[in-house]
Amino acid sequence: MIIHLENNISEESESTIKSSIETLGFTHNEVTTQYGRYFVCIGKKSIDLRSIGHLSGVKDIHKVSDPYKLVSGKWKVGKSEITIGGDLKIGNGNFQIMAGPCSIENEDQIKSTIDHLKKSNISIMRGGVYKPRSSPYSFRGLGIEGLKLWHDIASAEGIKIITEVMQVSQIKEMYDYVDIFQVGARNSQNFNLLDELGKVDKPVLLKRGISGTIEELLQSAEYIFSNGNEDIILCERGIRSFESAYRNTMDINAITILKDRSHLPVVADPSHGIGVRKYVDSIAFASVAAGADGIIMEVHSCPQKALSDGQQTLDYRQSAEAIDKILKVREVIV
Repeated sequence: MIIHLENNISEESESTIKSSIETLGFTHNEVTTQYGRYFVCIGKKSIDLRSIGHLSGVKDIHKVSDPYKLVSGKWKVGKSEITIGGDLKIGNGNFQIMAGPCSIENEDQIKSTIDHLKKSNISIMRGGVYKPRSSPYSFRGLGIEGLKLWHDIASAEGIKIITEVMQVSQIKEMYDYVDIFQVGARNSQNFNLLDELGKVDKPVLLKRGISGTIEELLQSAEYIFSNGNEDIILCERGIRSFESAYRNTMDINAITILKDRSHLPVVADPSHGIGVRKYVDSIAFASVAAGADGIIMEVHSCPQKALSDGQQTLDYRQSAEAIDKILKVREVIV
C-alpha cells in the first residue's frame, strides 16, 4: 500500500494516519522525494483502502502488490516524465537519443563528437570517464579531469552529459559536471551506490545487470526512489546467455514488460545489447518498435581506433543513418 500525503499535512493528521496504519497491522516507511511525501506500507492482510483514504492529509492511496512499490505502474496515473534540463524531457511521450563514445579520450574527440551530434539534432552525449573493464590493463578512462574538460566543451554547445558513476565517493566530485548519472550493469545491485544516488536531485539511468532479471532491475530502481529520487530511467542492455554469435542477448521482451510494470521511462542500449557494429541499428529499430522511450548508443569518428568497445561502435556516417531511421520508426509507432 502507498499513501501519498498532502504537501501541507499537519502534524496531527500525520500522527493520526500513522496510528491507523499500525492499528491495521501494517508497518510503514516514510519516503520524501523532490516531488512528494509517501508512506510505503507493508502488511500481510487485505484492507479496505477507504479506512485510510478518508483521513485528513491523505492526497491519494493505492494498493500495490508488487514487491517494488514506488516504481510500480499500479499506483501512478500515467507515465513519468523526466526533465533532463530546460525543455529536454524523456518519458510520457518524450523520446531521446543519447550517443557518444564508449570512453572520453581527448579534447579533439569531444569536439568532433559534439559537432556530429548537433548535425543530427541530438542533445545528450554519452561517454565514460570511469570505465569498468574486464582487464585491469585496459584503458580505464580520464577520470574527473576528463569529465571537467568534457563538461566545459559540452555546456558551451548546449549538450547534456550522461556518464557512469562507479562508486559512492565519486558522486560528489562528479555532481557539478553531470546531467544524468549512469549506473552500469556491473553496479546494478550495488545497493550502497543506489542508496546515495537516491539522495541526489539529478536523473539516474539504471542499466539491467549482466544476468539480472526484470524484477531485480525494478527492485534496484526501488532503492533509488525510496531514498528520495524519482527521476529514474530504466535501461535494457542485453543479458549474458550461452549464445556466442554476439556479445549479449538483447532482451526486446523486457522493454515491453518494463513499460507495462513500471511508470518509469525505458531506454535501450543496442550497442551493448548485441555488441556487433553491423547489427546495432537493427536492434535499435526493434527496441523503438517495442516501445522504448529512448536509445543510448556508441559512436566514434573511427571505431577501429577507439580505446574501448570499438567492435560495437558506429562511425559518424553509420550513426547519422541510424538516427534518421530510428526517428522514422518512432514516427510510425506513435
